[in-house]
Amino acid sequence: MSLETDYIVIGSGVAGLRASIELARTGARVTVLTKDKANESNTEYAQGGVAVVLSDDDNAELHEEDTLIAGAGLCDTKAVETLVADGTKYIKQLIEWGIEFDREGGKLAFTQEAAHSRRRILHAHGDSTGKEIVRALIARARQEKQIVLMPFANTESLIVADGRCVGVRFLDPILRAPREIFARAVILCTGGAGQLYLHTTNPPVATGDGMAMAYFAGAEMADMEFVQFHPTALNIENAPRFLLSEAMRGEGGILRNKLGERFMGNYDERLELAPRDIVSRSIVAEMRKTGTRNVFLDMTDLSEDFLRERFPKIYETCKFYDLNIAADLLPVSPASHYCMGGVRTDLDGRTTVAGLYAAGEVSCTGVHGANRLASNSLLEGLVFGARSGAAAIADNYELRMTNDESGNPKSEIQNPKSDGISTAVKKRVKRVMWERVGILRDKDSLKRALKEFEQIEKSNLGTSSRNFVTLAKLIATSALWREESRGGHFRTDFPERNDVNFHKHSIQKIDEKISASEKINFYMKKS
Repeated sequence: MSLETDYIVIGSGVAGLRASIELARTGARVTVLTKDKANESNTEYAQGGVAVVLSDDDNAELHEEDTLIAGAGLCDTKAVETLVADGTKYIKQLIEWGIEFDREGGKLAFTQEAAHSRRRILHAHGDSTGKEIVRALIARARQEKQIVLMPFANTESLIVADGRCVGVRFLDPILRAPREIFARAVILCTGGAGQLYLHTTNPPVATGDGMAMAYFAGAEMADMEFVQFHPTALNIENAPRFLLSEAMRGEGGILRNKLGERFMGNYDERLELAPRDIVSRSIVAEMRKTGTRNVFLDMTDLSEDFLRERFPKIYETCKFYDLNIAADLLPVSPASHYCMGGVRTDLDGRTTVAGLYAAGEVSCTGVHGANRLASNSLLEGLVFGARSGAAAIADNYELRMTNDESGNPKSEIQNPKSDGISTAVKKRVKRVMWERVGILRDKDSLKRALKEFEQIEKSNLGTSSRNFVTLAKLIATSALWREESRGGHFRTDFPERNDVNFHKHSIQKIDEKISASEKINFYMKKS
């Protein structure tokens, strides 16, 4: 038996929740599907804060300029202008809804982060900004009776009929069986794909399902080669890579090698406040030079009281591992963190498939270009989540739906195996991605990675495993095509930026004329 609603939102991070609230304003029925509990998303783990133009010494032009510089020539200017202008409006709205940003003397407290020319980063409870935003948005969403939050409902594929997305196929958490739900439109807010890599700051749910589902539904994917690696993830044996916020370096943290030497001056004049891609590559170079698996983040010049108040979650996590961030050097190394590429959309979340929208990290509006500016991601989810919800209403409000179950279309891509990503597939893909499609790339390594992925595909894969491998192929293929170094993409065999041949976006789309399991057609074109 199939279900029916007005709109489906997949994901309950900042983008998904904001889109849901926007949809519900019209009285529409909104079903939010999420594969874990409602507050488990990349947003929940966002420590650094949210960038916004609200301080007296800041303006929109400066924020736009910082974003464009970080994006290494590939940002869409209109997308950046939209982000900054709408961002101020929607952050003010969040404050009205009761979010508790940190304050000093009653005024909002702004902090500095890498590549920002002003102190424009808002935080909540020190280093728990994402968690506080999710709390506030869930509280607001629960006020809308039309919004139904459905946790532990893992979406497996999109249902497409006559070129239009009309619903999704998901695993019913109660029946433990596949089920279909139909709607006027679907908004993907599934987050990123950090779990493709062996070392990542992302939670286990960040496996890129939404990107792969959109790709198989015929949507264009853009700029998949641009993956951001966070420079400072806590590197302790047998422990997950816990993110040590960019703000720690913004507050004066220093990177040192095993000899205790400050080394960033050898790589960039901006030292620890250089863009993330530069800091990550510098750390890798220093580790190779010194024959170590990590460097150290030194916060010892700052008082323990300040650090405990400014970074409470980081302070307690490090304490759990017997580290005092005010007294000890913290072992760190880079880890995958954020996907700049994703499902290609316009500025209102519309993908190239009718009825399908996307917002947040799963999407690619062009706002981040080749490298995301720190703390722009929460703002992106908020702004484009709201815009995609508004567009979905405007485009589909008059659309009539059938209640005749016999007339409901079935998913064009069916796979009888409805299980999670197999352990063997996950381990193999994560290692290959880290070793061959990671921070430093070259032609031979990328080709070897693609051969391994093709071997994996020959197995009888379930839906989730197939999605996982396909996404790895998309990233490796576009990385092989881009024979230059730009932003988060660095080729050791093409170390220079090449604006003559590669000042353009990569676009990938499935070949609809042949079976996806036989061959995938990749092509690139100018945006």
